[in-house]
Amino acid sequence: MTATDPTTTGRDAPAKDHWIAVSAVAFGTFLLVTAEQLPIGLLTPVGSALSVSEGAAGLMVTVPSIVAAVAAPVVPVLVGRMNRRLLLVALMGLMTLANLASALAPDYPLLIISRVLVGVAIGGFWAIAGGLAVRLVRAAHVPRATAIIFGGVGAANVFGVPLGTVIGGLASWRIAFGALSALALVVLVALLAVLPPLAAARPVALRRLGDQLRDRGVRVGIVATFLIVTGHFTAYTFIGPVLRDLSGIDERFVGPLLFGFGVAGMVGNFAAGAAVAKRLHRTVLAITAALGVTVLLYPVAGLTAAGGVTLLVVWGLVYGGVSTSLQTWMIKAAPQAVEEASALWVAVFNLSIGLGALAGGTVVDALPLQGILWLAGILVLGAGAAVWSVRRDESLR
Repeated sequence: MTATDPTTTGRDAPAKDHWIAVSAVAFGTFLLVTAEQLPIGLLTPVGSALSVSEGAAGLMVTVPSIVAAVAAPVVPVLVGRMNRRLLLVALMGLMTLANLASALAPDYPLLIISRVLVGVAIGGFWAIAGGLAVRLVRAAHVPRATAIIFGGVGAANVFGVPLGTVIGGLASWRIAFGALSALALVVLVALLAVLPPLAAARPVALRRLGDQLRDRGVRVGIVATFLIVTGHFTAYTFIGPVLRDLSGIDERFVGPLLFGFGVAGMVGNFAAGAAVAKRLHRTVLAITAALGVTVLLYPVAGLTAAGGVTLLVVWGLVYGGVSTSLQTWMIKAAPQAVEEASALWVAVFNLSIGLGALAGGTVVDALPLQGILWLAGILVLGAGAAVWSVRRDESLR
């Protein structure tokens, strides 16, 4: 089953495949996630340089996530009928300037302001790029193109964030942000060179955003996204202590293991892209069930190094398919309003990242470490129940 019906996309359906453009958009998603998460590895040097605590420096991650959640639906509404090619280029220009401002920020308040701009660029770009596959390739290739676009997310976790952290350690955190700015400029030029014209078929309106929630398939996709992503980040935010204290793994091996998690996630992303092309509902249900069971098994079967490593790899493999499969779900659920549905999905996805980390922090302070794994597993299985409820919906098969 394809991700969308060519008869429902009207003049947006391309006559030929634009794979180079798909690759350029994937390069953009790689940059977005790298920019969003890079400060995780730079909290100490930034805090020391600007005389703030590591907790305060952590707002460099929290702020753009929250802003991105707001920007995802707002940016498409504000730009109206603006050509989406020009919009993506403009947002990448904003990312270039924002990271340059981060690199040059003389104090903490200006640094946070620059991170607000990063959040606007992330939310706006992702809202458009997430559903762009239907406009760049023919219908039969949409799942594969979606997987490539979201492959940039896994690549950022595997290569982008670690490499940026190394640059920050060897040179300075300002050089790391400067490198991000230079990379954004490269992406900008690539998008300008290879993206075809992407005229907006109609402006996105707040009313139409709300209208999407009347569709049962869209509602289930939003609920599933909220529960899965919140559950994942509830536990994954504290994966270091989980590996160390529950599985007995030495601290020095945590970094390499997280690299392995990212590699497994990239494999899972492309495997999911192939699977959703044939069986969308079954694939999403399988991913949700497998993720919930894996997290719930961790407090029982992850109490040794071997068990912990095995479950971590499975976790990465399964979670790697979440973005591709859920974005495809939204495309299938709203084939005539892909941009609106994608904007809602990106908003919920980014909001869930912050809420998951917040929930995990609250639970880990009140309960034993296993508590975050139990909570995460229950949330994800709740998403599975929501997905199961629409098993008879032909449009999602």
